Amino acid sequence: MRRFNNTFHHSGGFVLVGFSEWPKLEMILFVAISVFYIMTLLGNSAIIILSRLDPRLHTPMYFFLANLSFLDLCYTTSTVPQMLVNIQSHWRRISYIGCVAQLFIFLGLGSTECVLLSVMAFDRYVAICQPLHYTVSMNSRLCQQLAAVAWVTGFSNSLVQTVLTFLLPRCGQYQVENFFCEVPAMLQLSCVDTWINEVEMYAAVVVIKVIPVGLILFSYINIVRAVVRIQSSEGRKKAFNTCGSHLLVVIMFYGSAISGYAYMAPKSNSAKLKGKLLALFYGLITPMLNPLIYTLRNKDVKGAVKKLLGREQEQEWNMA
Repeated sequence: MRRFNNTFHHSGGFVLVGFSEWPKLEMILFVAISVFYIMTLLGNSAIIILSRLDPRLHTPMYFFLANLSFLDLCYTTSTVPQMLVNIQSHWRRISYIGCVAQLFIFLGLGSTECVLLSVMAFDRYVAICQPLHYTVSMNSRLCQQLAAVAWVTGFSNSLVQTVLTFLLPRCGQYQVENFFCEVPAMLQLSCVDTWINEVEMYAAVVVIKVIPVGLILFSYINIVRAVVRIQSSEGRKKAFNTCGSHLLVVIMFYGSAISGYAYMAPKSNSAKLKGKLLALFYGLITPMLNPLIYTLRNKDVKGAVKKLLGREQEQEWNMA
């Protein structure tokens, strides 16, 4: 990595170290990441298209799911293409503006997903605990407002953290110990005490992660209570299936995100590798799995897929 030093000292850009310390691992990762990224694009695009084309999916649940799929598309695209280029290149650079934009977009989308998952839990709470009032309570206007709150909250948090992070002096340090620009990796480049940034970051964690988790727990505690009171086993099974997909997505997303804080300031090479692989998991694997989880566990989505495929086959036969 030393050959980057003279060039980048005057360029105002950064070197994304990524997995350059493990060259054999990089080639395996390149193939795996390419496959996962394609699956992410196809899976999330399919959810968005189906939720628009099938009238049965014009409900609050699928409105929020389409928002989540669009978010995941942007989330992965903000980092993965750059990562693939860097793996194939020995230059591994990103401009200063590119790094700022990447951090702002990635953090904004990640923060938005935290809030959006709590909104989706609230939707399930109203659907199961107040079914008679569901269509009135979760009207299209409220759904749009809740989605807007999630997006505005997420990107407001990102704006504050991005500005505070890039105001710090770096004193010639520009090698980012990750494959994309993120706040913990950028804080490590600072040559001054970053305690104010760290306090602000943990405060943001409380607002963006802890409070939404609390709302999700509140929703599911009440959902479980309501489901237990359902007399028929078929009704209980349907209710649990309705929430199962969302709960699994919540566990994956928050589990990987919370675990990531254990590797905020990695010291050893093994800790660095674990931190990068964990970042890869919540930055790519989780967005890829989300549409699969909702498709495999949801009869409405599977029915919409079959209906769409059947319509396409019918059109092909008519043309023939």
